[in-house]
Amino acid sequence: MFLRLGLTALCATLSLAASARDITLQETVTTQSINSVSVSNDGQVAAFTRVKPRTPYVDEDGSSFIELLVVRGEKDPVPFITDKNSVSDVTIHGDFIYFTSKREGDDHTSLYKISLSGGEAQKVFSHDNSIYSYALSADGRYLAFRAREEADKAKKDLAKKGFKAEVYEEQLEFTHAWLVDLSNEAPIAAQITDDRQVHSIAFRPGHEQLLLRTAPTPLVDDSYMSSQYELVSFAGAQESAFETVGKLGKAEFSPDGRYLAVIGSADYNDPADGRLFVFDLQNQNTVREVLPDYPGHVQDIDWRRNDELIYLGHIGTESEVRAITMQWLETRTLLEPGQAIVVDIEATPEQPGVYARAHRATHPTELFRIENQSLIRLTNSNPWLDEITMPRQETIEYAARDGLMLQGILVYPTDYQEGTRYPLITVVHGGPESHYSNGWLDRYGSPAKYAAQQDYVLFFPNYRGSTGRGVEFSKLGQNDYAGKEFDDIVDGKNHLVELGLVDTEKAGITGGSYGGFASAWGATAQTEHWAASVMFVGISDNISKFGTTDIAKEMHAVHARSYPWEKWQWYLERSPIYHAEKARTPILIMHGKEDTRVHPSQSMELYRYLKTHGNVPVRLVLYPGEGHGNRRVAAQLDYSMRLMRWMDTFLKEGAEEAPDHELPHAEQLK
Repeated sequence: MFLRLGLTALCATLSLAASARDITLQETVTTQSINSVSVSNDGQVAAFTRVKPRTPYVDEDGSSFIELLVVRGEKDPVPFITDKNSVSDVTIHGDFIYFTSKREGDDHTSLYKISLSGGEAQKVFSHDNSIYSYALSADGRYLAFRAREEADKAKKDLAKKGFKAEVYEEQLEFTHAWLVDLSNEAPIAAQITDDRQVHSIAFRPGHEQLLLRTAPTPLVDDSYMSSQYELVSFAGAQESAFETVGKLGKAEFSPDGRYLAVIGSADYNDPADGRLFVFDLQNQNTVREVLPDYPGHVQDIDWRRNDELIYLGHIGTESEVRAITMQWLETRTLLEPGQAIVVDIEATPEQPGVYARAHRATHPTELFRIENQSLIRLTNSNPWLDEITMPRQETIEYAARDGLMLQGILVYPTDYQEGTRYPLITVVHGGPESHYSNGWLDRYGSPAKYAAQQDYVLFFPNYRGSTGRGVEFSKLGQNDYAGKEFDDIVDGKNHLVELGLVDTEKAGITGGSYGGFASAWGATAQTEHWAASVMFVGISDNISKFGTTDIAKEMHAVHARSYPWEKWQWYLERSPIYHAEKARTPILIMHGKEDTRVHPSQSMELYRYLKTHGNVPVRLVLYPGEGHGNRRVAAQLDYSMRLMRWMDTFLKEGAEEAPDHELPHAEQLK
């Protein structure tokens, strides 16, 4: 009997190995994922949205399609809306699923609802401009939403005549809060804010009050650094404000409206919101930081009872879900680290289960339910991934040159042979207030499984300044542009060389935004360490960067901690263009033409400096219509193809000239 079972298992293993195959770059950029979820009051039904990317070479250019599905218990999900009119902001309220969408006949994005039993979607409310987000009162009578005022017709008419002058940062359009009594036969929206930007809106349970997150202007910098939560009456009068500093995240009321939990910052210079505060509205808005020594960052929160708050934390390269009581601040574990990387959570008052979006190394973000400290998977958006050969992936630790212990994610070549040295692609995250978790790492800028199949080692370092390890660690890179933070990346590469895993002469570096800065620094100031570089939406000149970005205030507060005019030479020497003459690393530079975070001129500057020196192959690729990251699938696929071809050319082939600038797109057209 044992022999028979052993042979059966062996045959199954051989069959699986025979059916395993490689992933393609096109499959990498078209994987589907779950991007939001809402749960019914009884916790038995979840409505969720699934991102369905367009098909390259077939579909017209555009953003991904967003579908609405419903899952009951552990049954298979049921599609509700799968047409090309994408849905967003899904909420289950009573017997209906509410969502926003711009459907046939709509001039702007409107609010719709569809019965939980299915049927046709019904329009609930349209406004003079698009509805960005909304909230419904508990009894369903009131609708609160965010929107701008009706577009000025005169401006449109003048534009047709050629009067299109733009006054920089002065022609500001505010997003306001609006309130509607849906019980009226002909409901009319009343504007309740007029002098500040509204970023979020919610009803306070049991009270005729709205919670708003507001900022003094619509500028991105003010959204990051100068926003606050405030309570207003239905008439719009401010009744209280919650004192916080620095960056702000999500806020959630307890079911009875007594407590307000807020993800905030330790201080104004904290790079990321990740501290957990609870305000007691029955006790003069007194506030407690309920996890003062938390060694990670709080990512999401939700209430399960009036005195029990559920929180999701990221610690190192893993995540955990825990519950904390308000009276004694006692915590207990709902999900231990290591089971998956949870993205967000959705709890239901007085119900035991917690829904979670999560991903693993083997699949993108899917929907789960947390019960009895384990995960029950509810969706499988990419069943074809079962056919793909999965490379080994793990968290590693290494010491920086100053002794600081660091972490990163290592992906081995699919056919890894111990004792063999492989070419390396180091992928540097942006921010730097961000971090890599040990989950699904495959993106258009980091096609991990595809690269592993091509015999690359991939390394994703969490250098100093990364999140996930508490406030102190996240501040270690401040006032030290391109200093120890980028030395950490080189130290990681050298660690892999010392392990006998990587060929030191075949090491490449890539990344976007701050990771693009690291890639440019690697190709210039640290050129002896890298044989190829791919820079995306990255920084090359820290002086001009300050004058062309939309986050100058944030840069000063949580990155530089100084202004360029306080030390011009230092800013210049911490800029890749300053070191362009010594560059010997071939660099491919790519950038979205509409980027306001890191202006495309940053890439243009580095390209021109390197091109003029003429010491190294350099190429600049711009993506029209894209901003600080490629959003459309065609631009993503093009990027992935250029990235891998550049690495192959200089790390594998040892070429001295850049590959042809054309890609074989035309032959793929159908």
